[in-house]
Amino acid sequence: MMQRITTITVSKEVKEKLKRMKGGRSWDEFLLILADEYSRSRCRNGLMRLREIISEEELRRIEESHGEMHGEFKV
Repeated sequence: MMQRITTITVSKEVKEKLKRMKGGRSWDEFLLILADEYSRSRCRNGLMRLREIISEEELRRIEESHGEMHGEFKV
């Protein structure tokens, strides 16, 4: 099956910056890596923020509850 492709319109300034960052990688590979890194960064930032607003005991209880919930749904 042939893979479908598309274009993304960005300013020349943005394209040049991204082009320097991508180096020898393909655009597909580079943008997938960029998207994955962005997602991990948002997750880390969310966890850091969560740690600022709830106590260690509350975090421990959430982790226990999460583990129990996953245990109940195993097939």
